[in-house]
Amino acid sequence: MASDDLRAVALGMLCSLIVVGAGALALRAVRQRALAVSLLLLTLVPLVAIVAGVAVTSGFMFTAELRRTTLVWLGVALVCLPAAVLLGRMLARRIVWEREALERERAAEASRRELMTWLSHDLRTPVAGIRAMSEALEDGIVSGPHDVRDYARRIRSESVRLGRMVDDLFEMSRITAPRFRLLTEPVSLAMLADEVVAWARAQADAGRVTLERRGVDAIVVAAPDELARALANLVANALRHTPADEVVRVLTGVDGTAGRIDVVDACGGIPEADLPHLFEPGYRGTLARETDPGGESGAGMGLAIAAGLLHAQGGAVGVRNVPGGCCFSIRMPLDRVQP
Repeated sequence: MASDDLRAVALGMLCSLIVVGAGALALRAVRQRALAVSLLLLTLVPLVAIVAGVAVTSGFMFTAELRRTTLVWLGVALVCLPAAVLLGRMLARRIVWEREALERERAAEASRRELMTWLSHDLRTPVAGIRAMSEALEDGIVSGPHDVRDYARRIRSESVRLGRMVDDLFEMSRITAPRFRLLTEPVSLAMLADEVVAWARAQADAGRVTLERRGVDAIVVAAPDELARALANLVANALRHTPADEVVRVLTGVDGTAGRIDVVDACGGIPEADLPHLFEPGYRGTLARETDPGGESGAGMGLAIAAGLLHAQGGAVGVRNVPGGCCFSIRMPLDRVQP
C-alpha cells in the first residue's frame, strides 16, 4: 500500500477516533438525563464515525466512488436514525420500568421484614401478659374474687388486642395479594359517613371527645363495606390521638371530579418528616412503638389498611397538618349519574 494511502487511512482512523471520543464525552454529559438520549448516541456515534472516516480517507474528493459510498451511508442513516430513536425509547422505558419494579420489590421486601419484626415485638407483649396472669390464677397466687375478676378482665383485654392484630395481619395479606380486586357501586358519602360516625360515637364518648359530622352529599363509585372500613380506621385513629374535650370533625363534599371525606382531629399536628410514612405498615411515628394501654391499637396497620382498601377501589388518601391538628382526606371518583 502506498504511503499516501497509508496516510489517508491513518487520518480516517484518527478522525473516527475523534468522533468516538466526542461521543463518549457526550454520553458522559447526558448519563444523568434521559436514558433514550444515551441509547440514541450509542447508535449514532459509530455511524457518524464511519462516515467521517470515509470522508477523511477520501481526502474529501467527491469522486464517483465517494458519491456512491456517501449515498449508501446516507441511506443507512435514514433507516437507522428513526429505528434508533424508536429502539432507544422502547429500551429506555423497559429499563426504567424494570428498575422501578426492582426498587418497589426491594422496598416491599424491606417493609415485610420490618413489619414481621414489629409484629413479633407487639405480639410477644400481650402473649406474655396472658401467660403470666393465667399461671397466677392456676397456681392460686391470685384467689380473691376481686383480683380474679380483675385478672379475667385483663386477660380478655389482651385477647381482644391479639384478635385485632391477627385481623389486621389477615387484612394486610388480603390487600397486598396480586389479584386483590373490589366490586364497586354508587355509594352516598353522606349516608356512609353518618353510619361510621354512629359506630364511633361510643369511642368518642369514652374519650370525652366531641364527634361532629357536617358537609354535603356526593355519590361516588366505591366498594361500600371497604370504604366504610377505611373511614372507620381514620376516625378511630383521630379519636385515639385527640385529647379530651376536643373535637373531631368528619366532613363530606365534592372536590372537582371526586367526592371527598375529611377527618380533622386535634392531635396537635404531625412532624413533617413523619407525614410521608404514616400509611406504611407498622409505622407509629415513635421509636419505642408503645402500644395503647387500653388495647385499642392493633399492630400499627390501621392507616396502611385504609390506604390499601382505598387504592384497590380507585380512591386515594392523604394527610396534611392544619391548625391544632391534622386532616386525613379520602378522595373517591364521582358517579357519572348524580342525583
